[in-house]
Amino acid sequence: MKKLILTLLAIGVLIQISEAQSPAVLSQRAQANVVDQWLEERIQTVLPAIMEREGIDMWLVMSREYNEDPVIRTFLPATWFAARRRTMLLMYKPQGTEKVEAMAVARYDVGKAFKKAWDPEVQPDQWKKLVELIQERNPKKIAVNFSKDYGHADGLNITEYNTLLEYLDESSKAKIVSGQNLAVGWFETRTPSEMATYKHLQTIANSIISDGLSEKVITPGVTTTDDVVWWYRERIAEMKLDTWFHPTVDIQRPDPDSQEHLRSFAVRPDSQVIMPGDLLHIDFGITYLRLNTDTQQLAYVLKADEKEVPKYLSEAFKVGNRLQDILTSQFITGRTGNEILKATRTQMDKEGIKGSIYSHPMGYHGHASGPTIGMWDNQGDTKGAGDYPLYPNTAYAIELNAVVFVKEWNKEVRIMLEEGAFFDGKKVTYLDGRQKEIMPISRHRSYLGN
Repeated sequence: MKKLILTLLAIGVLIQISEAQSPAVLSQRAQANVVDQWLEERIQTVLPAIMEREGIDMWLVMSREYNEDPVIRTFLPATWFAARRRTMLLMYKPQGTEKVEAMAVARYDVGKAFKKAWDPEVQPDQWKKLVELIQERNPKKIAVNFSKDYGHADGLNITEYNTLLEYLDESSKAKIVSGQNLAVGWFETRTPSEMATYKHLQTIANSIISDGLSEKVITPGVTTTDDVVWWYRERIAEMKLDTWFHPTVDIQRPDPDSQEHLRSFAVRPDSQVIMPGDLLHIDFGITYLRLNTDTQQLAYVLKADEKEVPKYLSEAFKVGNRLQDILTSQFITGRTGNEILKATRTQMDKEGIKGSIYSHPMGYHGHASGPTIGMWDNQGDTKGAGDYPLYPNTAYAIELNAVVFVKEWNKEVRIMLEEGAFFDGKKVTYLDGRQKEIMPISRHRSYLGN
């Protein structure tokens, strides 16, 4: 009895420690302050650098309320959930200068940076005022958001575009260019302040994942994969976070009738009761401070006679880690996504590793704009997005799978991994480390020394 009491006390202490060590999440008000501070920093540092790099001296971003361009959303202050009426943002930076003149051709200031540049009492026609501002500055290029390769950069709707052309003279029309690379550069470039917090964001995500794939949530023989998925949704809401996609929890098991390792990613897995001996896979992402995570990890449900994950599964997992190393070693500034993929697959073939690469940028979006590095349904070149080069100060989801034959199961196991990482121009660093071992369920055995 004494031993049982001590054991229960130890479990209680561990739970309290775990809860006490949960990463902090800011209040809504504090989050808004951070978002606005970051936005001002980005406008002062990222924006002029990207405009200079792309050789564009004027960028026009406009939207009507509730039909927002993805770009304009990233320029709105934290307390704005949509554009107001028709909101036009005009950014002007002659080549060689360091600051951007930021104006809002709207009824209101837009945050601190974009000061109202239109008085309807003086000029009732908003479009005419926009044209006046353009002509006064006489830019060499006018970038607007239409794009063939990136939906994120294709936010200018046809009505706004056609109306703009109706108001511009022929000389100004000839200056219109796609703002694709300008928008992508704005989306993908991370500031030191953002990166300092991105690690914390990934830590929050990893903490939630770990709790969900544990005895805190899972009772083998009772809990289903859908139960775990909805626990994650509830947990995200409780922590005042958001998610940009519905999580997935799926199972691989030695049962020869289980063909989960062959499932297409286009098909959502069926709900299953979780049993001892199952290999669980989670795909999970959260949104916090306008940044997103995208993470996939693995856990194994211990059988009654097991105290650790079987060695054959641990060895298979190491192949997944090795594939991560091969991929990240190919990250070289200026190399395109297609080139990174080709170099990675060449080395995979040399080492006899079977698998797929489908990594992508992340930041303002979970599946963000930047170099596409393979797709789950295309291991060859991706035209357009795959031709975009790798730039420093960008974040990625290192996403892939290694397919390993496990003789103990007499079948292949798919080691599906995804970890957030940062490229500083020279090397790739995981935001919060990476999973190096399959998580055991339950974990309290090892914690208590049993």
